[in-house]
Amino acid sequence: MRYYIVDDDINIVKILTNIIEENDFGEVIGFSNDGDAAMKDILILNPDIVLVDLLMPKLDGNTLVKEVKSIKSKISFIMVSQVSDHGLVATAYKSGIEFFINKPINIIEVEKVINKVAERIKLENMLGNIRKIFKDVGTQEPKAMDNAKQIKYILSKLGMLGEKGTGDIIRVCEYLQETGKDYENCNINEICNYFPDSANTIKQRIRRSIKDGLTNLAHAGIEDYYSESFQNYSSTLFDFESVKAEMDFIRGKRKAGGKVNINKFFEGLLLLCDKSQDY
Repeated sequence: MRYYIVDDDINIVKILTNIIEENDFGEVIGFSNDGDAAMKDILILNPDIVLVDLLMPKLDGNTLVKEVKSIKSKISFIMVSQVSDHGLVATAYKSGIEFFINKPINIIEVEKVINKVAERIKLENMLGNIRKIFKDVGTQEPKAMDNAKQIKYILSKLGMLGEKGTGDIIRVCEYLQETGKDYENCNINEICNYFPDSANTIKQRIRRSIKDGLTNLAHAGIEDYYSESFQNYSSTLFDFESVKAEMDFIRGKRKAGGKVNINKFFEGLLLLCDKSQDY
């Protein structure tokens, strides 16, 4: 994270800088003692998080926040001020701040708030990457793909390509399609004759990869519950209760996430491949 500090008291600037640097929260890329100069710096430097006082020379904190947010909406603001007037604090939140911290500074409170805002930004960045994965290309999925390409396409939408177990999943699917067998009725040791590693090693890699896909899908569901990809894959490749449990775990509502059902995943994956061949 990159931080900018705005306060007319240089001692407050030093205290906030020390908190950020001592906790490895990121880098303080600049500071200012008046709102007007800060406005120009912030628009040029484009920090992730700005810590700003309310009452400052030339340009007050609420006006600064409102004007910056109108131009660069992704910059996050934390207000640190001794003002206790409820009307001014309410206006600060309407202007676009995420948290209001009262002076004198409580170091533990500042640490918690900064960490919370930074984690929220990191999560949004991750969701943005997942959103790109799940974004549909055109209005339809590719038609008449061969099986291997279709499987890779689905796994890519789940963010699973590059995982160690992804190659195992593709090879297992190829074996099942060649033999016409269901995963549930197969002997995994028989399938593993096609692999150099042991059955337990392969199953562990596959389970970890599917778990990663479940987690990515849950993040996508939190971002856009009604997206076509989420609706299709959450019920076809996974047990929906497991997806919901994973979403609740990410939100901090559960101590454990969803469970992986390998049989369900393979059966759903092969079913989706068969449907693509019917186009």
